[in-house]
Amino acid sequence: MLRVLLAGGGTAGHVNPALAIAEIIKKNRPDAVIAFAGNPDKLEAKLVPKAGYEFYPIRIEGFQRRLSAENIKRNFHAAACLARSGSRAKAIIKEFAPNLVVGTGGYVSGPVVRAAAKMGIKTAIHEQNAFPGVTNKLLAKEVDEVMVTVGEAKKYFPEKAHITVTGLPVRGAFNTMSKAEAKKQLGFDENEVCVLSTGGSLGALTINEKVAALLRWYQDNDVKVNHVHSYGTYKEYKDFIYKLEQSGVRISENPRLIIKDYINMPVAMAAADLVISRCGAASLAELEAVGRAAVLIPSPHVAENHQYYNGMVLQNAGAATVIEEKDLTDELFIKTVRGYIEDRQKLEESAKNARSLHVEDTQDRIFSVLEKLV
Repeated sequence: MLRVLLAGGGTAGHVNPALAIAEIIKKNRPDAVIAFAGNPDKLEAKLVPKAGYEFYPIRIEGFQRRLSAENIKRNFHAAACLARSGSRAKAIIKEFAPNLVVGTGGYVSGPVVRAAAKMGIKTAIHEQNAFPGVTNKLLAKEVDEVMVTVGEAKKYFPEKAHITVTGLPVRGAFNTMSKAEAKKQLGFDENEVCVLSTGGSLGALTINEKVAALLRWYQDNDVKVNHVHSYGTYKEYKDFIYKLEQSGVRISENPRLIIKDYINMPVAMAAADLVISRCGAASLAELEAVGRAAVLIPSPHVAENHQYYNGMVLQNAGAATVIEEKDLTDELFIKTVRGYIEDRQKLEESAKNARSLHVEDTQDRIFSVLEKLV
């Protein structure tokens, strides 16, 4: 019987790929027994049991690079967790007895995958970003297989690593609705350009501020564009609509605007001609699957600035324009968006280029890599 232990977490960017890989395995091997190892204080501790999988807690924290009294204290705690993680990882592996261990990144995957490799168990990792995380770069020297979302990531791994470009699994809800159907569902004219903007489920202050400026520009210049904006569920943004209206942007009386804290992303993405977003690996995989032009603003607050490298894959393919926050002004942002919405050919070409990056058979590639190990 196939017994698979998945390890990864800390953020949705590591947890969701692990859950997707579990689904791929179950689809192909319904009799497989799957469990997860993760941090009891992080997102995986909620999502994994909810998905119906057994969860083994292992506590490990990342080290803080900026020196401060608080960070020094946190680093002592991280060192203590790291010292205990090896023995805890071995205990989990002995108890669950997997014949395959798969890591999807995040600090927690390090000790689990490393312990499995030393114990002679087949191992694999999946790297979501174009610029790999520290944990996966270290693990690549020890595992049997390395799976990557994009080919650009290969150059950061050891030459001897066995690497397969698999793409990143995308939720089945994407690509199930035509653009015309989606625009009709949202109450939009299918012949008018539709813009979707989002800073993720929690939202992003920079994107909210720039979109507010863009909405004012629409209104002041009588620009006939449909716009869906998700400002996020983070409590600091709950008054976003109130502030917009106070600044003179008329939302309630404009049928071309849908401004909400949370939106149905598959429908909004299907309706969009242009997408404005961060550069998380999962978000870009969805954008490629649907095939949409994009203006991308990478978050400067992520490890190794990996969102920038993710976004540059699309820009280099002619699918998007990347603007770093340090260069972002209202004028540049509006000029960039205007360059798309006033040029239908540019929108169509960028969409075609984005779609060309999508890996159609991601699920088959991932299962093929794992199947040959066992």
